Amino acid sequence: MDIEKELPKRKKNRLENYDYSKCGAYFLTICTSERRYYFWNNVGVTIGRPQDIELSPYGIIVDEAINNISKVYRAISVDSYVIMPDHVHLLLRVSSDVNGRPMVAPTMSRLVKQMKGYVTKRIGVSIWQKLFYDHVIRNKEDYDEHVKYIHENPRDLYYDKLYSHEK
Repeated sequence: MDIEKELPKRKKNRLENYDYSKCGAYFLTICTSERRYYFWNNVGVTIGRPQDIELSPYGIIVDEAINNISKVYRAISVDSYVIMPDHVHLLLRVSSDVNGRPMVAPTMSRLVKQMKGYVTKRIGVSIWQKLFYDHVIRNKEDYDEHVKYIHENPRDLYYDKLYSHEK
């Protein structure tokens, strides 16, 4: 019996033959291992945008890592982000230079790997899930939808926690 026929096929989590370093916008979600709450001091209390949330020491390190992305990679801007208790959402843009030529940028996989590595080195232990979720933004409506999602995510977490206890 062939072992390959016995194993389930894993769904690919990246677009085949897509260059994840080319110009465009990308939505990323990076989760902690076992979805542990590492990044907020007051989980379930604050319902606001990222600036209203009291980040834990780990959350502060993640915030620093996110704010370093554009400093390390000139071609990448962080358009929007939110640090949740157990995950991070990022909306990144890879840009061209003033002449329209693509600037050198890492793939999203490399960027996430380096960000996770930075945080892990600062904390002293890895807190991350192995993989991450990505979505290539396709148009303005898609972009606006993801910005809205990022900004509403802290509030939605509060309501999820509030109503998850009712049955």
